[in-house]
Amino acid sequence: MPDMRPLVIFGASRGVGLELARLERAAGRHVIAPVRPQSDIAALDGTGAAILRADALSRQDVTGALARIGGDFDIVSTLGGQAGDGRRADDEGNINVIDAAVATGRARRLLLVTSIGCGEMAPFRSARAIAAFGAAVDAKTLAEERLRSSGLAWTIIRPGGLLSEPATGRGLLSEDPQIHGSIHRADVARLVFRALRDAATVCHAFAAVDAERMNSVNVRPPFPLAEQDFRT
Repeated sequence: MPDMRPLVIFGASRGVGLELARLERAAGRHVIAPVRPQSDIAALDGTGAAILRADALSRQDVTGALARIGGDFDIVSTLGGQAGDGRRADDEGNINVIDAAVATGRARRLLLVTSIGCGEMAPFRSARAIAAFGAAVDAKTLAEERLRSSGLAWTIIRPGGLLSEPATGRGLLSEDPQIHGSIHRADVARLVFRALRDAATVCHAFAAVDAERMNSVNVRPPFPLAEQDFRT
């Protein structure tokens, strides 16, 4: 069962990664969280996750972190953002994670959290979205492309605009390339939690939106994720 394997979460110090760490620890799963040396880990430490200091922009750090894990494991990466020198975790950090996962030969699943507008969704971005987030979304697309060609059992989840209120339970996954909308971070974490436990999500890329905060010109049903219990 996937929840018997350790889960490595890159980007767990805040946002979706932190919410996922809370869910997984509440479900009794061992969580390992590589975080940058300068990251505030107070909230993460409270989840009971095992914390490793590693900078995702350092291939050596990422390789070393994964080498310390015994046996098979799953990975989730929610990495994003830009360093002071202009390097982006959106592409470089995520690609380091993907390449290191391949090198270990022990990564059973890798789920990458990117953004609406990546990949085949790019032609449907608005001019406003391109101006505001285009560089980050293009960088995330590079990471998606590396993951698709990696040979790993992959899943990609692309949230819409992220909100920080409590989970609504209305989050859904869609393969409609023209869908857009917003979603709460806690609901994205719940979708990731469920996707990791649903083999049907392997080799699929999904948009993630709130059912009451979405729009599309198409009429497509949401992806039928298997239901999961949450112990939070």
